[in-house]
Amino acid sequence: MKGRNTLGFLCTTAFFCGLPLANALAQTPGSERVTLQKGPITIQSQGNFYVEGSYTPTDNGQRMAGQMYVQYQIPAKQTHRWPIVLIHGGGQTGAGYYETPDGREGWATWFLSQGYAVYVVDQVGRGRSGYYPDSYGPTRKPSTEYSMSWFSRQQDKNLYPQAKQHTQWPGMGKPGDKTFDQFFAAQVEDMTNLQQNETLNRSAVDKLIDKIGPIIMLTHSQSGPIGWGIANDRPKGVKALVAVESSGPPFYNLKDVGAPDWFKYGKKVVRPYGITQTPLTYSPALTDPEALKPTLQSKADSADVTRCWLQATPAHQLVNLAQVPILMVGSASSYHVPFDHCTSKYLTQAGVKNDFIRLPDAGIKGNGHFIMLEENNLQAAQFIQSWLDKNIH
Repeated sequence: MKGRNTLGFLCTTAFFCGLPLANALAQTPGSERVTLQKGPITIQSQGNFYVEGSYTPTDNGQRMAGQMYVQYQIPAKQTHRWPIVLIHGGGQTGAGYYETPDGREGWATWFLSQGYAVYVVDQVGRGRSGYYPDSYGPTRKPSTEYSMSWFSRQQDKNLYPQAKQHTQWPGMGKPGDKTFDQFFAAQVEDMTNLQQNETLNRSAVDKLIDKIGPIIMLTHSQSGPIGWGIANDRPKGVKALVAVESSGPPFYNLKDVGAPDWFKYGKKVVRPYGITQTPLTYSPALTDPEALKPTLQSKADSADVTRCWLQATPAHQLVNLAQVPILMVGSASSYHVPFDHCTSKYLTQAGVKNDFIRLPDAGIKGNGHFIMLEENNLQAAQFIQSWLDKNIH
């Protein structure tokens, strides 16, 4: 892989030399738990580097902004041609892909053990990429109340119809529980300006692809629109895109308001290009995103999901995204359940074939929003791997 450092030795752990993995693949999707195979993972090389940003003048001299930290591990036996790049969501860093807050193996180790070269990033302005207020502006950070409401077992069971199905969060899901404390300790500040965040990270991962070559890209939540933009920019460089609980829905944000109405759309268009805040390549070409003419479904697909905003017909086509195999992964009980199908419908209307699969339909039940951290996280990882095996040629 061009652009990576080769350390010239073999390391026998997923993380540190000398520390064997506890478990690995033993069961199949649909079973209660998937574990990692006992024994070490042999690593050909590992290291880190930065995707460079841009120099910019400030009152305190010239600085760099827009840089992105990248950590990689290359297995000694790389059985998959394309590396997988894992991009975390809002309030997170790449650390969440290495280990769950209750100490189990994470998705980065899973894919490494399956023969993938694995690259994990800290988004621009996050974690080891650094935050520079004079360049990135104000920050936001979730509270414990927010995290309990939307992510852990303590969420309000009456916020939306599927909330009661959440069973896979490890631990009690509230302050004082060691697992929740670990999760919340990992929450960091990120940019309030999500359009700027999308622009900077889209550019950084574009540069990463130029540096290391074609990739498989996996996004989560807030990084979902970043992934759509990257696949748009580098359709030949993204061999597959896995969007886990991608931010959405198209055009407008949705607020859960509880029974009996359940859902309420905001009045402001926040994703003017349908699924992103930043431009995508449409045909016919757009001179103004208002030409997409958002149109609301007359009737929801079912009583427990929202009506979807789509384009007016005839719909503009996303000609670059249409070249990329896409898997959208939804959970059983996340606050995304009422609207994730709308992103899939929007892509389909725009000529983009995509597989939208809710994990319960694959026999994987009980998940909330942070699938990669929950008790059946490796069961979900194995499902994703099986899709990749079938769809990457």
